[in-house]
Amino acid sequence: MKESMRAKLAQLVHRLAEIDAALASEDAARDLDQFRRLSRERAELEPVVTRFREFLTAEQDLDTAQQMLTDPALRTLGQEEEGLARTRIAALEDELQRLLLPTDPNDERNIFLEIRAGTGGEESALFAAALLRMYMRYAERRRWQTEILSESPSDLGGYREVIVRIAGLGAYSRLKFESGVHRVQRVPETEAQGRIHTSACTVAVLPEADEIEDVKFDPSELRIDVFRASGAGGQHVNKTESAVRVTHLPTGLVAECQDDRSQHKNKERALKILAARVKDAQVRAQQQSQASARRSLVGTGDRSERIRTYNFPQGRVTDHRINLTLYKIDQIMDGDLDDLSNALTAEYQADQLAALAESE
Repeated sequence: MKESMRAKLAQLVHRLAEIDAALASEDAARDLDQFRRLSRERAELEPVVTRFREFLTAEQDLDTAQQMLTDPALRTLGQEEEGLARTRIAALEDELQRLLLPTDPNDERNIFLEIRAGTGGEESALFAAALLRMYMRYAERRRWQTEILSESPSDLGGYREVIVRIAGLGAYSRLKFESGVHRVQRVPETEAQGRIHTSACTVAVLPEADEIEDVKFDPSELRIDVFRASGAGGQHVNKTESAVRVTHLPTGLVAECQDDRSQHKNKERALKILAARVKDAQVRAQQQSQASARRSLVGTGDRSERIRTYNFPQGRVTDHRINLTLYKIDQIMDGDLDDLSNALTAEYQADQLAALAESE
């Protein structure tokens, strides 16, 4: 193990001891925000420190095994123990390298998932509905909570646009690589001659801000419009101006919500969506300014990038960023996304490790 890595791990051991002492103090619970922050930091550090201690134990086992080699009576056993210790050390070092990779501060956040129909007209809107079901089923499998915040239905039961909030541990970390253009190749229900059509939808995954105050809005920079809601909702929906549209004038970003009867609740939801969009734009601008030659797994983040193709006649799904093709389209459309998510995460980590090696 490199000395720089060993020194960093030793610092983490010391930091964990500091946190444990702080949490055990009589005053620990007086500042609940500080208590929660330290508890989160401890949860992040503990698995790293545990593995490092296992690594140090494996090094001691290796030293003991090498001492056994000097005794003819114990040489065979020593050789066996040495091999086991070296294998264990290599495995733990590899795991520690991954654990030390920079973590995305948004990984544990809830998300706003936005799906918009693109090229392909009504077929694209129908595919948007299929993608929504796919993500909702995935959330159900992981016991996450979902709430549709805004929807614009199409004539045949699809969606021109739909926004859903997904709340659950690790929601952003599991779905952040879904942002981009999803292309579908299939025979539309409206196609009488059985021809295969190609259409596309855009997916955006935005981490939810902890509080709306995370993004500071100057009231003078917001334009708030109220209007009558449209679409399904019974007699009440079109009688009052409960729908709200909020425009952030400096960026031109817009968010609207009309799903609740309460104008106040619609405004609150629209502001949360707008905050997430503004924060996402700020993060992307920062990433572009700090861009290096290293390719990021999610590319430039441009929503126009085609990231995945769903080919129904061939029963395959291909993720173009990592050249992965899976012949299980029915399972994937039913929310079985773990194979895709795991492969994307592994590739991203490998990319990070390569960049880390280049920088040292």
